[in-house]
Amino acid sequence: MKRFFYFLYSLFFNFCRIFTVKTNRVTFLSPHRENFTDSLGMVLKEVENRGGYEIVKISAADLDFKSVKSIPVILGFFTKKAYLLATSGYVFLNDNFMPMGTLNFSKKTVVTQLWHAEGVFKKFGLHIPQPEDIRKRELNGARRLTYVVCSSPDVAPLYAQAFGVREDQVLPLGAPRADNFFLPVDEAALREKFDALYPQCKNKKLILYAPTFRDNPEDDKKLLDNLNVKAFNARYGETSSLLIRLHPQIRHTASDLEGAVDVTDYEDVGELTRLCDAMITDYSSVCMDAALIGKPLYFYAFDLDKYANDRQFYFDYETYVPGPVARDFDTLLNLLSDDISIAYSQKEKKFREFNFGNPDGSSTKRVVDYILEQEKTK
Repeated sequence: MKRFFYFLYSLFFNFCRIFTVKTNRVTFLSPHRENFTDSLGMVLKEVENRGGYEIVKISAADLDFKSVKSIPVILGFFTKKAYLLATSGYVFLNDNFMPMGTLNFSKKTVVTQLWHAEGVFKKFGLHIPQPEDIRKRELNGARRLTYVVCSSPDVAPLYAQAFGVREDQVLPLGAPRADNFFLPVDEAALREKFDALYPQCKNKKLILYAPTFRDNPEDDKKLLDNLNVKAFNARYGETSSLLIRLHPQIRHTASDLEGAVDVTDYEDVGELTRLCDAMITDYSSVCMDAALIGKPLYFYAFDLDKYANDRQFYFDYETYVPGPVARDFDTLLNLLSDDISIAYSQKEKKFREFNFGNPDGSSTKRVVDYILEQEKTK
């Protein structure tokens, strides 16, 4: 069925190529996400603020079939929005768009992959095994890319390999989404807003547990099975709250864990990263944001051997991650009782420099300057 829809989309897109490309039309394509809260959203805001461009947004919301009322939206995705994409002078996207390999973009159209994560951690793109038909689509899609943006010069060679492009197509201009953490924020007001939503956390430290998803529901369920909230609260409950934010792809809910605070539906994970006093994660790229702003990081990797075998990392996990690693919950509780040592602070600094270079809050401007302004002179 997916192949048929890919074919249908490509058919209409390629038909629309008979129309003239509009150099001031900029399309922002978010195939798997509805909210433009990552690098794609930052670039979108910058382009809007500069003015003079026609903005087109295409996202997972265009294919979210909830009722009969969704039919016109879905039809619009295959028709009007396919036309707008086909006639755009610039296209920015944040993930793989599976029909892309069969889309006949104009040579005038500049297609830029912003990706949805920073740095390198888990292997991705062409570095992970895929069924033959998906790999073929990825390779063909890579040929449509003009540029790939990454967060630092050190990770640029890996991005070139992962996306199947030449190294000169990779622009180490910084991750636009990281600019969020350089914007002035009234942290007191942010905490006040949070406490209004979760009054049980008032006057307590916030310990955020934000794991990534596994490849099957049974493994996802083990995320909660391996948490002992009662033991956490017995030891730290008077002064700290355990916040749980599950990945959107995880079907289970943390709301049944008595004594924990389920913040899965909190819209902005960046705000949670700012608010928390420490973060616990496993293999999630959310650790990048925490490392960027110097938050204490702890890694709870109870299934490391299995996960590393299933997904694989670019570097040895326990050597690379910028914080202590616990293989069981009792060890994690003991680690939380100590402040992060100077040794781990230095490790976090090295991790940050490798993945972000010298971030300055201006990555979005650099990306837009390079893509929209420099391309005009070519």
